[in-house]
Amino acid sequence: MSAAAANSLILVAIGLVFAVLMAGLVNMVRGGSSNTSQRLMRWRVGLQFVAILVVMAVLYLRG
Repeated sequence: MSAAAANSLILVAIGLVFAVLMAGLVNMVRGGSSNTSQRLMRWRVGLQFVAILVVMAVLYLRG
């Protein structure tokens, strides 16, 4: 895997976490459904886990 592809993969993972975080915060500030906020925050936690795995895999493969 090239460095550019690895960096892109990391940016996508972090971008997804940020997007879900912002969606959850916007829903909460607007007074939206608490179920929706909780679901989005669960997705955020899962995506953070995936993002950490991606970063660790890239660091391992770079040696």
